[in-house]
Amino acid sequence: MTTPRTPNMRDYEAEYHNFQLDVPEYFNFAADVIDKLAQNPHKEAMFWIGQDGEERHFTFAHFSEASSRAANAFATLGIAKGDPVLVMLPRIPEWWEVVLGLMRLGAIPIPCTTLLTPKDIQSRSEVAESRCFITNQEGAHKFDQVRSQCPTVAQTILIAEDGLDIAGYANWTDYHTIAAQASSTFTGPKTRSDDPCLVYFTSGTVGNPKMVLHTHASYPLGHTITGRYWLDLHEDDLFWNLSETGWAKFSWSNLFGPWLMGAAIFIQDARGKFNPLETLEMLYKYPITTLCAPPTVYRMLVLDKPMAYLKSHYPQTLRHCVGAGEPLNPEVIKIWEEVTGMTIRDGYGQTETVLICGNFPPLAVKPGSMGKPSPGFDLSVIDHEGSELPPGKEGDIAIRIKPKRPAWMFKEYWRNPEATQACLRGNWYITGDRAYKDEDGYFWFVGRADDVIISAGYRIGPFEVESALKEHPAVAESAVIASPDPMRGEIVKAYIILAPGYTPGDALVTELQEHVKRVTAPYKYPREIEFVESLPKTISGKIRRVELREMERQKKQLP
Repeated sequence: MTTPRTPNMRDYEAEYHNFQLDVPEYFNFAADVIDKLAQNPHKEAMFWIGQDGEERHFTFAHFSEASSRAANAFATLGIAKGDPVLVMLPRIPEWWEVVLGLMRLGAIPIPCTTLLTPKDIQSRSEVAESRCFITNQEGAHKFDQVRSQCPTVAQTILIAEDGLDIAGYANWTDYHTIAAQASSTFTGPKTRSDDPCLVYFTSGTVGNPKMVLHTHASYPLGHTITGRYWLDLHEDDLFWNLSETGWAKFSWSNLFGPWLMGAAIFIQDARGKFNPLETLEMLYKYPITTLCAPPTVYRMLVLDKPMAYLKSHYPQTLRHCVGAGEPLNPEVIKIWEEVTGMTIRDGYGQTETVLICGNFPPLAVKPGSMGKPSPGFDLSVIDHEGSELPPGKEGDIAIRIKPKRPAWMFKEYWRNPEATQACLRGNWYITGDRAYKDEDGYFWFVGRADDVIISAGYRIGPFEVESALKEHPAVAESAVIASPDPMRGEIVKAYIILAPGYTPGDALVTELQEHVKRVTAPYKYPREIEFVESLPKTISGKIRRVELREMERQKKQLP
């Protein structure tokens, strides 16, 4: 087993109460972090494994130069400070070059999952008024289907993979060509710490996804909290986070957190279905020291067959494991610790924040708990009036924002002042999650306060799935909720009232599922469909999803 090392946080109470992280007037992650690390021309930033097993090593010097070339190339195309740019790429090194280049320029990258459909791309382009779209050939085929419906997109940039001849792609600019022609020195204006830096789309409950706007301080600098205290990273670590590029957790742990600490990241360009045995093989074969994965992954890793492999192929360099994205089952923590000797330390945060609560190395883990508040946050559980609740009382998880708002939070829901205002309650920002505190100050997750479904780490708004279902002629009305699931935590379930002339059956279930996959991102499709004659509603006609969720819990015999 790996020899333990002294953690960055040795005394939780002292670190929490004495925490300080200065925010300079000007800050740019590419210039102030990557360029400084690049002063050592040999310092490794990334160990990358391609789809075919190809191994490549990248230094910080590479990303410093490549992102400068990208910034200059984008500027030549007319992309300027403040311009929104959709970036839809798999785990290839160019993702980092492009995102860092846009940040360096002062443009606003909007990372998107590669699972988006053409309709999703069009919708995001319209809402964000995107100036540019950057993708690979798979994404290019999707975008070309809706290009005419994206009038604000003036530039489309293609990152060709596998020696693709770009000659067959009309209206696309070849990234590698323009980057090679650009200067490796960027001399553009500096960005202020409060300038817009990054936007992520987050799931909505009663409408389309919202845009979360971060400044150059909030995510890029604020993830010092995540990388230093929870991930517990050091300069000689090789850190593997299993998130996909379109999710905020990817920026948390595959960009800002590790590189702020000078650690290298391990990236596997895996694009197929998750394979637990392959993951364990990676941990055994490569010198990975720290692992971050959603609870769904850990649940699959502790199944019989993976566990048998793990017992005979112990990852010798692994020293620290964390989980995030959904609550982690105590039994999974127990099994993992029995076999590896390591405790999975659960953490909690949002697209809107950095890590705000976690099981930090000095703390004794209470299996199933979210841990204690992160340094830099006054976190509590409050009632509907904004008053703090005593231990044992369930309420809303909230961050104190008055008299001073933490700099490590999003600026606003971009172009949506109503949504921005709706998450405020007196002196507090409401996360949208419910919990209670125990007598020792540990937080315990209860569930969402709204209807967002958290399935295998994905956050899915029921509105999008219901909207997709409504486009099918067989659906008269639908209600989509989270249904408890032992492996995924929750799954998407749809209750459907059929239109006249249609009868329930397995064939129709499959047809509706495939329809949703086509209309919206495939991961959002309802894994269970139940046909009903009516849906529970309020006097005003709103569907009572809470009643449907309670029915599901009773069916699955949960407390």
